[in-house]
Amino acid sequence: QLQLVESGGGLVQPGGSLRLSCLSSGTFFREYEVRWFRQTPGKEREFVARIGNNGASNSYADSVKDRFTASSDSAKSTVYLQMNDLKPEDTGIYYCYNQVYQVWGQGTQVTVSS
Repeated sequence: QLQLVESGGGLVQPGGSLRLSCLSSGTFFREYEVRWFRQTPGKEREFVARIGNNGASNSYADSVKDRFTASSDSAKSTVYLQMNDLKPEDTGIYYCYNQVYQVWGQGTQVTVSS
């Protein structure tokens, strides 16, 4: 059964950077589409970024465009979310989601605060 495990969250000051990882068990990288979402208390989970190998380009929410970059390493069965120039409004729990298998990771907390 496919499982996704996120890591890399933490506390960072505004303007700082973090790189989140989403490790996949199994061999799903033959064909994949992974989306990153984030959620803050009282709000619905919102789309952040998408990466896949089905020919479509990566896509990003307007709020993170030019600051966040999704990438992947097939040899490590891992997708990444590089987050630069972080802002307090980026605070939340970040989840990765495998669109093909409809599986969520457990989430990793990102807190941006001085």
